[in-house]
Amino acid sequence: MRTGMLALSLGLLCPIFLTALPSVGTLSVLAVLCLVCLWRRLFPLAFFLFGVCWSSLCAQSALDDRLARQLDGRTLWIEGRVVGLPEQGGQRVRFELQDAQSRRAELPRRLRLTWQDGPALNSGEHWRLAVNLKRPQGLLNPHAADAEAMLLARGIGGLGSVKDGVRTAPASGAWRDGIRQRLLATPANGREAALAALVLGDGAGLAREDWNVLQATGTVHLLVISGQHIGLLAGLVYGLVVGLFRLGWWPQRQPWLPWACGLAFAAALGYGVLAGFQVPVQRACIMLAVVLLWRLRFRHLGVAWPLLVALNGVLLFEPLAALLPGFWLSFGAVAVLVMVLGGRLGRWPIWTAWGRVQWFIAIGLLPPLLALGLPVSLSAPLANLVAVPWLSILVLPLALAGTLLLPLPLVGEGLLWLAGGLLGWLFDLLGWMAAWRPAWIPPALPLWSWLLVCLGAFLLLLPAGLPMRLLGWPLLLLAGFTPRAFVPPGQVDVWQLDVGQGQAFVLRTRDHTLLYDAGPARGDVDLGERVVVPTLLKLGIRRLDLMLISHAHADHAGGALAVQRGLPVGRVVAGEPDPSWPADACASGEAWVWNEVRFSLWQWQGADDSNQHSCVLKVEASGETLLLAGDIDRFAEQAWLQGFQAGPVDWLQAPHHGSRTSSSAAFLDVLRPRGVLVSRGRHNGFGHPSPLVMARYAARHIAVYDSAVLGAVHLRLGSFGSARGERERGKFWRDPT
Repeated sequence: MRTGMLALSLGLLCPIFLTALPSVGTLSVLAVLCLVCLWRRLFPLAFFLFGVCWSSLCAQSALDDRLARQLDGRTLWIEGRVVGLPEQGGQRVRFELQDAQSRRAELPRRLRLTWQDGPALNSGEHWRLAVNLKRPQGLLNPHAADAEAMLLARGIGGLGSVKDGVRTAPASGAWRDGIRQRLLATPANGREAALAALVLGDGAGLAREDWNVLQATGTVHLLVISGQHIGLLAGLVYGLVVGLFRLGWWPQRQPWLPWACGLAFAAALGYGVLAGFQVPVQRACIMLAVVLLWRLRFRHLGVAWPLLVALNGVLLFEPLAALLPGFWLSFGAVAVLVMVLGGRLGRWPIWTAWGRVQWFIAIGLLPPLLALGLPVSLSAPLANLVAVPWLSILVLPLALAGTLLLPLPLVGEGLLWLAGGLLGWLFDLLGWMAAWRPAWIPPALPLWSWLLVCLGAFLLLLPAGLPMRLLGWPLLLLAGFTPRAFVPPGQVDVWQLDVGQGQAFVLRTRDHTLLYDAGPARGDVDLGERVVVPTLLKLGIRRLDLMLISHAHADHAGGALAVQRGLPVGRVVAGEPDPSWPADACASGEAWVWNEVRFSLWQWQGADDSNQHSCVLKVEASGETLLLAGDIDRFAEQAWLQGFQAGPVDWLQAPHHGSRTSSSAAFLDVLRPRGVLVSRGRHNGFGHPSPLVMARYAARHIAVYDSAVLGAVHLRLGSFGSARGERERGKFWRDPT
């Protein structure tokens, strides 16, 4: 039976690795084969085929529930009910609308909407809204999280920005939102938002600095992932019953074990309802139910059995949960504990056992963290060694008790004030650890190197004394020694990053790296910090020889400071001076050679606005040429054509994101590029790229590589090959290009 359960889990996981879902005909054949296998008692194969069919059908249903293509970019009046906990961030409100309806079109069951300068919204309210709708899609860069996959897994069928709206019915049944408002209004030593995250799983109010501290110390799971809280509370209740029994204070006529298991699950289920019963909570409750049932009745089955049952229970209920990083990390952590602590915990002193638990989890979760492209916390074992008991024994009980006792004057408020103080001390300690050992963003590993790291982790998790165990250390250390991508002399590895309505190009020769523009920054959203720096690190780039900022507009220069904070920069050159960061002026005619690749700069001396001041970069590699033109307009283009560098190029960065004021016919006729790279945001307010410009490209048979369609675009200059977008890497949930 255990083999059958394993086969079922493999079948349920199989579709998420496919480039396209099986057709109806293929699924029909698989279903027939499944029945034949059942008849012939080939149960493992039958379970596997059933898992593939069920997971594929659920995935196809989720795809069918996405916003129709003909509605992408349209503005409609829709009606629906606000669900979950709306996120109030600055002047922006982000919330989810359930059961949205429109008289003019059929809509997905759930939409995620953003309302700039919108009013305060409460869960349970009904609204009539004018919404500019978009298909669920996000930025897509190499080795980064796939927002489209995560939206699909969470059942978000469409995105949108609200233009106007009116409340049609007040909130009903929105008790969680009421609790959140009460928690945020109750003084708690400045940690009101953190307590709301701890009690309700709502991290929207956490400051950016708090997020950075939690990520750097590997303790995010303690504060905002409610599945972790479920286990902590259940363990606390179970331990309380065991303690009363051992002290002789438990009623002798009542068997302690059934009561311990029942009360632990009841507490966990109640907390799950309080936390919104989202997918992580559902997963935790299923796992906890299986573990408690195993503890109560089926201990003879071994410790791996409940893990398999929980895994299949989660995947049967929500097959697309496997698209979420938290799924792999939570089950991975449990699997590590099952492997290393089964039958051995009782032989260790409590603090020795607790320290080894953190060490084992750090080693065991390294491979999934590398595979998922997530930061690795170097201080996580030490941070969790202190934070988990501090939070579970002191803060969480006080926070939950204070929340339940808020109707009592002073009692609930006093408990929350004390919990907030304890949480503040913990944040102070974690902040010190984060400064001592910041999070490490590892470079992306090739498959063979990652498999060796997995082998190293497995060897280190084996019991001490086994042969070859110490060989795990050199294999594990391969995670920090990634083979550098080989770029032959005379060639340039070029990435146009997907930074929305902005621009950032990474150019890497064999020994040098140049960044042309650093992505946008607007308000509290800095894509230089969120996208450019992590992508550089994941590409194995630890230093920039040159950062060239075309001009001072925020969509090109906004991320410059974040890049300089994130990694060393040898030299900065800018088309326009900026007082916030020093830079050399763009010197028209300056040229240099890196690894047999020639780089040269140009700037129009007659420029009279910021766009015209753009510093233009020309790159020549083995006879193939790339022109990065910044935001120059047709007048600057005419000046370029009169210079000595004018002539045909192979690749052109669309000037000014394809604005109608650029890419003039005369400019294109002289350059005659075979491909143009467009960096822009979907449905941007500027109308980029202009249909007129796109028509000019089409008339000259110029291939267009649009970041809004393709995600990040990669080409190897000097090889005379073609460019490829990240979205072209086959995944069944990605929109075809």
